[in-house]
Amino acid sequence: MASDLEAGLINFSSCKHISPQQAGTLRKGFAKEGDVLLSHKATIGRTAIVQPNDNEYIVLTPQVTYYRVKDETKLNNIYLKSYFDSYFFQTILNQWAGSGSTRAYLGITEQLKLPVIVPPIESQIEIASFAHNFNSKIHLNTQINQTLESIAQAIFKSWFIDFEPVRAKIAAKQEGKDPERAAMCVISGKSEEDLKQMAEDDFAELQATAALFPDELVESELGEVPKGWDKYSLSKMITLIGGGTPKRSEPNYWNGDIFWFSVKDVPNEGEVFVITTQEKISELGLNKSSTKLLPVGTTIITARGTVGKIALVGYEMAMNQSCYGIQGINGVKQFMTYYLIKNAVEVLKKNTHGAVFDTITQATFDTVTSIKPSIEMMDLFESKIEKIMGHIKNNLYENNSLIALRDTLLPKLLSGEIDVSGLQGEVA
Repeated sequence: MASDLEAGLINFSSCKHISPQQAGTLRKGFAKEGDVLLSHKATIGRTAIVQPNDNEYIVLTPQVTYYRVKDETKLNNIYLKSYFDSYFFQTILNQWAGSGSTRAYLGITEQLKLPVIVPPIESQIEIASFAHNFNSKIHLNTQINQTLESIAQAIFKSWFIDFEPVRAKIAAKQEGKDPERAAMCVISGKSEEDLKQMAEDDFAELQATAALFPDELVESELGEVPKGWDKYSLSKMITLIGGGTPKRSEPNYWNGDIFWFSVKDVPNEGEVFVITTQEKISELGLNKSSTKLLPVGTTIITARGTVGKIALVGYEMAMNQSCYGIQGINGVKQFMTYYLIKNAVEVLKKNTHGAVFDTITQATFDTVTSIKPSIEMMDLFESKIEKIMGHIKNNLYENNSLIALRDTLLPKLLSGEIDVSGLQGEVA
């Protein structure tokens, strides 16, 4: 699917699967390693190169076209993808496909009429190498972000879903061991011997963290939960902010300096933050519509049609009416809010309703009950996760700068305005 094309590659972990028997009944739509992929229906202009993989079949949905190079002495596949990514090509593709329409589409016959600049193969290889250097750095940052987000999510799950430090304390008490030391081992992932080697300040910080966890679980409607931690419906821990769309018929409302979020701007897996949007509105458009400015740190959830996609606001922005902005209240801060919502997404999606579209309403948040730890516990989680999220956001900003530089230089390389040999060392 088009949504599986991320950072120039296929995200195989998000792909849906069919059986070999089903694949055997299909006569077309099979991609191979090295194919260049282009989305051409609804989501227009996403690209990828099929990377080395162990899959017997890669079946494409009708949203995606594959381009297979027949003669590598005449056309380089990395060059072709880079050309597809260029502003020149993307502009034409989106115009021809009617981008912005709910029925945006460009069939194979029309795709074959799209203009393609094909310089000599030597120049293609040089341009491909230039683009590859940028794309490799962007991909590395993306991988780092996915790892960092996985770490943050694992901490949330360990502390507030599985209650691992609490369970470690209980087990240690039953075995006549030091419960605090057991919790320290679980929190840090270290053995007791490793703890002895820690710097004094780090040990003291870890010890203070372990002390905040209770040493008893009690029964509740949620099952066993740490003693002393409160239980609330999610709606009692957050406040919701609605969005809106300025009139499309008023040109002065659009193309201003204010980012305007829609489902098209949902970040890829592991990116967490939205720091730019496809469309912008003016201050006049903001004031003349029901949309509002969302502060940095607000969680956004898509609530109508495509429901349950979430993002953290990394730069002040507005949003459309198909989303909610979500802010924590009563001591629940931004990252705790984000992970509470992320953890609740599947239940929220299950409890959607609507005659035409699945819809999350304010009442839907009443259907989710969540644990609320102590203020000290939540503050500690916030400070720990803040460092991780800071690295993720910095990598996103770097990627945006790299993409902007790549997209500025690439058309000049394609047109021959500048020589790629003069650009060595542009990417550190």
